[in-house]
Amino acid sequence: MSVIGEAALSVFLELLGGKLLDSALNFVADHKQLRPQLKQWQSILPDIQAVLDDAEEKQIKNEGVKKWLEDLQDLAYDVDDILDEFAYEELRLKLKKSQAEASTSKVRKLIPTCCTSSNFTPTFFLFKNSMIPKVKEITARLNSLTTRRSSLGLSEILSQAPTSKGKQPRLQSTSVLDGVVEYVGRHKEKTEMIEFLKGDNSNGVSVLSIVGMGGMGKTTLAQLVYNDATINQCFHHKAWVCVSDNFDAIAITKAILQSITSESCDYSNLDLLQVKLKEKLFGKRFLLVLDDIWNENYNDWTILRSPFGAGTHIIVTTRLQIVSSIVDPLKAFHLDKLPEDDCLSIFAQHALKARNFDGYLQFKEIGEKIVRRCNGLPLAAKAIGSLLRTVTYPGKWERIYESEIWNLPEEQCGIIPALRLSYHHLPSYLKRCFAYCSILPKEYAFEEEEIILLWRAEGLLQQKAMPQIKDLGNQYFQDLVSRSFFLTSSKDKSRFVMHDLINDLAQVVAGEICSKLEGDKKWKFSNRTRHSSYIVGTYDTAKKFEAFDQVNSLRTFLPFKFASDYPLPFLTNFVLVDLLPRLGYLRMLSLSGYWITELPDVFENSKHLRYLNFSNTLIECLPDSLCTLYHLETLLLRRCRQLQRLPSKMENLVNLHYLDIRGANSIERIPFRIDKLTNLQRC
Repeated sequence: MSVIGEAALSVFLELLGGKLLDSALNFVADHKQLRPQLKQWQSILPDIQAVLDDAEEKQIKNEGVKKWLEDLQDLAYDVDDILDEFAYEELRLKLKKSQAEASTSKVRKLIPTCCTSSNFTPTFFLFKNSMIPKVKEITARLNSLTTRRSSLGLSEILSQAPTSKGKQPRLQSTSVLDGVVEYVGRHKEKTEMIEFLKGDNSNGVSVLSIVGMGGMGKTTLAQLVYNDATINQCFHHKAWVCVSDNFDAIAITKAILQSITSESCDYSNLDLLQVKLKEKLFGKRFLLVLDDIWNENYNDWTILRSPFGAGTHIIVTTRLQIVSSIVDPLKAFHLDKLPEDDCLSIFAQHALKARNFDGYLQFKEIGEKIVRRCNGLPLAAKAIGSLLRTVTYPGKWERIYESEIWNLPEEQCGIIPALRLSYHHLPSYLKRCFAYCSILPKEYAFEEEEIILLWRAEGLLQQKAMPQIKDLGNQYFQDLVSRSFFLTSSKDKSRFVMHDLINDLAQVVAGEICSKLEGDKKWKFSNRTRHSSYIVGTYDTAKKFEAFDQVNSLRTFLPFKFASDYPLPFLTNFVLVDLLPRLGYLRMLSLSGYWITELPDVFENSKHLRYLNFSNTLIECLPDSLCTLYHLETLLLRRCRQLQRLPSKMENLVNLHYLDIRGANSIERIPFRIDKLTNLQRC
């Protein structure tokens, strides 16, 4: 059910065809074979990028288009890897030249510059020649994609608003409550909101906001308050408007007027509409619900609310914390997961038309297991309960429980489009960051810095998206928090978690690119897999890593631990001696938390590495080949208590931004010339 997102892929292609390709072209400017090939890339990539909108539209119904997009995504990663090799070689030569110039040898001064220039070394010629077949293969694949593009009928189409493209029109919410179902949960929030609304607001407009991820029950809570009998007695007028994607001040104002007057309104002039609305509300108590707001423009909000004065209460529901900040509520209600008992009652009402399982004991055990998978999300409990409404035997319930929710019929399971909608509203640069987070295990609590360092290593923090922002990683992370993709952990307020169904959503949009070992299933990763993770066991033997047999171009190798218990877990030597040396495209490698005392000296073949995490291991030293990792940005050695020294040529790690040696108290001295690492921000 995975769908390739053209927006995220388009950003990737744009980056490849920009500075990365320009730099490679300059580097091989005098090469008669490589330069023409790269020039072809430069002309083909924009043509392919131009049809991505059309391809995204057609992939749902056309398997050939979906396969074309998958092959294109695969190719984009391969292009990135090759351009990265050029960048590495250029950096290596630059360092070598710099070191040669620093030499004060009198003998060297007598040798002509042309003979010492790094551009004339045999190694450099060998490198260029080794790149010829790789580059030619990419060119052939690009040409093949271009031919297939034509045969599939893909064409450039005019760009559409990102909120409307590729989606069916959504049924708007209304103020009417379901008279069949007894509502449970949110009693505290409902009572608090009603008491607030009944109070005096003679000093001006009062605003309440209800904030939470999709499916958390924001609209239901607003309906409960809106239809409460005591609220009806407190207000002269009420109006409910579902704003949704299109924040149209004229349409919203018309809808409010029609709710108050029960008359159709033909005005199309916003000034006339607002003057009439202000007259109608003068001296009256008015309750307005604006459901499902996505608009983040403060000016739009101030224009819309201008007719309202003393006596007006507004309830706003939104998935975005930034919207809550913009409407400046006197009080904001941030909805968390429902207790399991409340979810169980919701599920039972929709599945069995009963409040509980007292009369249906044969369904009780499996029903409770299904509800636990809903993880406190009321819409999920309702949606899956509705699927089972006509099912009279427990076997079908078992099959629903064992099925991934994303494999259920979308037209019958409202939770799927409800959650996917949040993803569609993300800017393209955040879509890539979110999809990458699919490698996080369910229920794993992570730190902000932990995720930002991984994003940086994968090249997801692009200055072009927000050139005015200094700390892009923090901004991206907080944007995803604001949109409820990341939730504050209830166990540790300094950490964050992803709701299970949001984690599933990330896996759906990432597809085979991101894979993880979870549970007891026998896994085999696709040869398309670029990012992988697994949960650490007490003894991680070679059998566990059979899943990596088909993976040739892996970028991410991350183990995750849920506890920091001692003794440390053991890792098979197969990973260190056999697996890692053949993963030559790794950018992120962690062996954190394992009982490892020695690392093999194999890093000279790992030129793409940006991120290394050996924290909480028993290593005593680092191999010298680590200093050939000129792209390395992050080196984590936290609590490596046995580590006695750092490599002597650390100054070669010119891109190192982050070095964490906290708790590595046995280090005897910092290497000479480490002050040359001008990019180092933390040590």
